[in-house]
Amino acid sequence: MCLAVPMKVISIDDDHATCVIGDVEREVRLSLLPEVHIGEYVIVHAGYAIQILDEEEAQETLQLFADLQRDIGETG
Repeated sequence: MCLAVPMKVISIDDDHATCVIGDVEREVRLSLLPEVHIGEYVIVHAGYAIQILDEEEAQETLQLFADLQRDIGETG
């Protein structure tokens, strides 16, 4: 199973970006979204940025992930 997650772009080098979610940094390909800028949020799937998100939408999604993780921890 694959999961696409919102990540914040913190640096760009040609068609690669360094993106962060929490304490995790990943190299991400920007070939599908060459218009991305530093500071924007993108949905990352299989190492590629596939969609730009506004910050509010990204934060809502990240909160849903945090809630899910908390709920799983309480029942697990």
